[in-house]
Amino acid sequence: MKTFKILLLSSALSVFAAQAQNMSIATGGTGGVYYPMGGGLAAVLSKHIPGMSATAEVTGGSIDNLKLVGSGKPYIAFSMSDAAKEAQAGDGKFQGKPIKLRTLLVLYPNLMHVVTVESTNIKSFKDLKGKHISTGAPGSATEIMAFRELEAAGLDKDKDVSRERLSVAESVNAIKDRKIDAFFWVGGLPTAAVTDLANTPGMKIEMIENTEGIAAMNKKYGNLYFSTVIPKTMYSGMAKDNMVAAVSNILLVSESMSDADAYKIIKAIFDFKTELIQTHREFESVKLENQKSLATSIPFHPGALKYFKENGVKTE
Repeated sequence: MKTFKILLLSSALSVFAAQAQNMSIATGGTGGVYYPMGGGLAAVLSKHIPGMSATAEVTGGSIDNLKLVGSGKPYIAFSMSDAAKEAQAGDGKFQGKPIKLRTLLVLYPNLMHVVTVESTNIKSFKDLKGKHISTGAPGSATEIMAFRELEAAGLDKDKDVSRERLSVAESVNAIKDRKIDAFFWVGGLPTAAVTDLANTPGMKIEMIENTEGIAAMNKKYGNLYFSTVIPKTMYSGMAKDNMVAAVSNILLVSESMSDADAYKIIKAIFDFKTELIQTHREFESVKLENQKSLATSIPFHPGALKYFKENGVKTE
């Protein structure tokens, strides 16, 4: 009888532990892409991984997300590869405080939107000089990349522009109210807030090309950036395809996450990808063949590597 009671107690404790497995997903602002993707991911993990309860959190973006992973609490973080590299090395905004990270997945490319409207007469990156702009929210990787783009173009972020630090949704509202002339935003396609601006009556969107500084940025910060295109069909009113700088988006966790949990999360993402795509189209870009070490600045988690190996994926 005592043995039976002990077994029952052990079983009950195991169930309780499984029920208590909470996971937070650090996303971004509500006007971006991370947030709807994070909400979709939370729903899939909660529905399909027994004992896991996942919740998406609104944050300032990559920098905030990486710091949350470093807090020691169970977080999955959306981040740009350049911000993650700084966090792992303890550089920049993480000076002296490195965070031990591992990549779960390479997601999709984050594209630099440099957005204005026709009435500002801004036609090129150089035209930003002397203008009132937003370089992204505090705690976002948009800010890191915006500063690097300005530097590569020979513009001083503190002297050559008047600068705000707004989220993409706040930036769109500021453009509408004529409080800023242009804004930077690094995100997936389409970004809801940019779509909103493009569809605003009485305003014609202008997307500024921003690929010229890629070589200089890669020389200084590592081979992180590449050229791609925002097609003219993406946002209403675009006159032509927009050539832009881009950086990989990755899903990150602490290196202390168990191999079993990492494996289960990756498996759920690929097993239920159709459900995820219904929450945001960028989940279509999450493919096994894109899981390459060159696409991320952070080593893959052993649990992820186990899943890739089982599915015939070589990351090198």
